[in-house]
Amino acid sequence: MSFSLQAAEELGVPEVLFWTISACGFMSYMHYSHLIEKGYTPLKDVSYLSNGYLDTPLDWIPGMKGIRLRDIPSFIRTTNPNEIMLHYVKEEAGRAHNSAVILNTFDLLEQDVLYALSKMLRPIYTIGPLPLLLDQIKDDGLKSIESNLWKEESQCLEWLDSKEPSSVIYVNFGSITVMTPRQLGEFAWGLANSGQSFLWIIRPDLIAGDSAILPSEFVTQTKNRGMLTSWCPQEQVLRHQSIGGFLTHCGWNSTLESICGGEPMICWPFFAEQQTNCRYSCTHWGIGTEIDNNVKRDEVEKLVNELMKEDKGKEMKSKAMMWKKKAKEATTPGGSSFLNFDNMVNQILFSKRTLLPRQI
Repeated sequence: MSFSLQAAEELGVPEVLFWTISACGFMSYMHYSHLIEKGYTPLKDVSYLSNGYLDTPLDWIPGMKGIRLRDIPSFIRTTNPNEIMLHYVKEEAGRAHNSAVILNTFDLLEQDVLYALSKMLRPIYTIGPLPLLLDQIKDDGLKSIESNLWKEESQCLEWLDSKEPSSVIYVNFGSITVMTPRQLGEFAWGLANSGQSFLWIIRPDLIAGDSAILPSEFVTQTKNRGMLTSWCPQEQVLRHQSIGGFLTHCGWNSTLESICGGEPMICWPFFAEQQTNCRYSCTHWGIGTEIDNNVKRDEVEKLVNELMKEDKGKEMKSKAMMWKKKAKEATTPGGSSFLNFDNMVNQILFSKRTLLPRQI
């Protein structure tokens, strides 16, 4: 929402864009104009969604090794040359060339992408993960500021206290993802058949155009090992010792909060750059495994058990803990994000010096 840049320029005040997405998602949006120019989008017809075309490699996007068309934010999956979001995002990304940019990530996590971005733009300030940077602030009044779209219910924390360490799979598809009744049922029975304990966040509007109602048989079968609630304090949940994994839509906040908690993920991306975050979680960071969009209960059961009990899940957990350690190092005094935040304040808010590109 960079319309404010014009006002800042007219008033002569410093301007900074805070893109709340991953660096890999941001880089993808920065190349929307090239994808249109090269004819990758819009698609020629709907068959291109399923005929293998989306597996086309995009080896010309800098800093994004192994990226495919299907990993690019989903607004390119259109046959409409006048698709609003396709052109809106292209224009928004183009404006980033005229401003300093803040990203909620840290240097080691997305090093190649950030290096490539630093060659394209004015200063980029990586100051994340913000939840860990916030931990450095001593003022409890500031920490009380909330940004949830839904009211949190904290009873689930008491329920988690009663569970064994790393025994619960946490399920949350974010604040705006919607699914069909069939998909809801497949996830439900996959969780039930896995035999694992779970905490599942089910918003009232999770089902498109209908209420999210689970079969009574499912509720009866899982009542002793499952908890359902409409929202929760997610950061606290993901840092709770009883959580062993996260079934997620791969929104960037959820992905970072999972990294902060050292939790591996089962990824079910819905739209926008969630596809990009999923790709990086699974292939670059080694902390995720992807579930097919056409979700089936057998696959849910298999991946949940794989994550919670098998060697692959243990390996993913180990890598998640490694990234948790690196994220904490980045946000503590002397860390890259901690220093970048200070530099941002000093260079942009307290100085009229010319902004120089930073070194990554």
